[in-house]
Amino acid sequence: MASVKVKFRSSAVDGNVGAVYYQIIHDRKVRRLPTDYRIYPSEWSDSSSTVVTTMRSERYPVVISIRENINRDIEQLSRIVKRFETKGLLFSASDIVNEFQRYEQECSLLNFMGEIIVKLKQNGKIRTAETYISALNSFTKFIDISKAKGHYFMGNEIMLYGITSDIVEYYESYLHSRGVTPNTISFYMRILRAVYNRAVEKDLIEQSFPFRHVYTGIDKTVKRALPLAVIKKIKALDLSLCPALDYARDMFLMSFYLRGMSFIDMAFLRKSDLRNGHVLYRRRKTGQRLTIEWTKEMQVVIDKYPESRAGYLLPIIRNTGINERCAYRNMSYNINRSLKKIAQMINADIPLTLYVARHSWASAAKSKGIPISVISEGMGHDSETTTRIYLASLDTAVVDRANSIILKSL
Repeated sequence: MASVKVKFRSSAVDGNVGAVYYQIIHDRKVRRLPTDYRIYPSEWSDSSSTVVTTMRSERYPVVISIRENINRDIEQLSRIVKRFETKGLLFSASDIVNEFQRYEQECSLLNFMGEIIVKLKQNGKIRTAETYISALNSFTKFIDISKAKGHYFMGNEIMLYGITSDIVEYYESYLHSRGVTPNTISFYMRILRAVYNRAVEKDLIEQSFPFRHVYTGIDKTVKRALPLAVIKKIKALDLSLCPALDYARDMFLMSFYLRGMSFIDMAFLRKSDLRNGHVLYRRRKTGQRLTIEWTKEMQVVIDKYPESRAGYLLPIIRNTGINERCAYRNMSYNINRSLKKIAQMINADIPLTLYVARHSWASAAKSKGIPISVISEGMGHDSETTTRIYLASLDTAVVDRANSIILKSL
């Protein structure tokens, strides 16, 4: 019968933290299994072989977290021993240690999520992989900051079984404190929950529903659109002395000209997509094929810039031998930053981004009495229902202005 005991080794330097380790004995063979848990001699009880602390201690949250992790480790080691014995396998103390370390490797959030990201990329789901990377980076930063403050996290990283309700709620509070919007918080939470549930399905951890007390819904955001008069003001700006602003304005207008085409679709339009006076492309988000008539306004914009050596139609991804998705993201960031300056120049009352061009085209189309079905087709929506939801949020500003006029007449 194998036995597992928790042990403590004091530091050779008085006053320094010592190390917790596990002693595994089987067939009179002894193996030590080191841990990353570090405690002071006063936080260890020889008589009960447990970690101890008091609520008055400044290290109380840290020590309690260590104790909980130790309990989980012992439970896992006991399950490994029981599994070996149930199967009637011959095993050694070293086998127990190796199986535990393999399990720890699989249950590392970084490793497990990293494997998911690799598979997503292999399956061509690049955008989804990028969202998983974003969520993982956010959570990893939270862990690092929390450890620096001495809270909750022990060792080099958090394990899947260490994702508890307390930690998830603490993560939510951390995001709120940094001014992250509710929808972005929900976005991160839903990704982490999907990863957690996948680990449950693989029997790596037991389901404890750690995300049940945090927000995982979607807030309805008010979409903003610019009226045609403001679009004209942007078009009329003399930005010849500011190339970066001029370029940002051109890409904003190009999105508007192309029926509110999303920037990622614009970036990956190829020269071969323009033929017989029309642009033919497939929306990356929905896969829907769309055809847009090429106009003189569009030609005026691209005539200002050198042709892309990478074979693309618009001057966004311009060179070969680069990471094109990184180039697209960086360009999007730079353009949106420049658009904020343009918004100040025209005293726009909403933040100006590339996405505003899409909303503005939809709003302009509606104001001209264009049927919903036509707007839906023009924007590449899957259904008119999507377009109606899209346009319904645009009505808010119009109604607010009407209400303002009414109130002023009182």
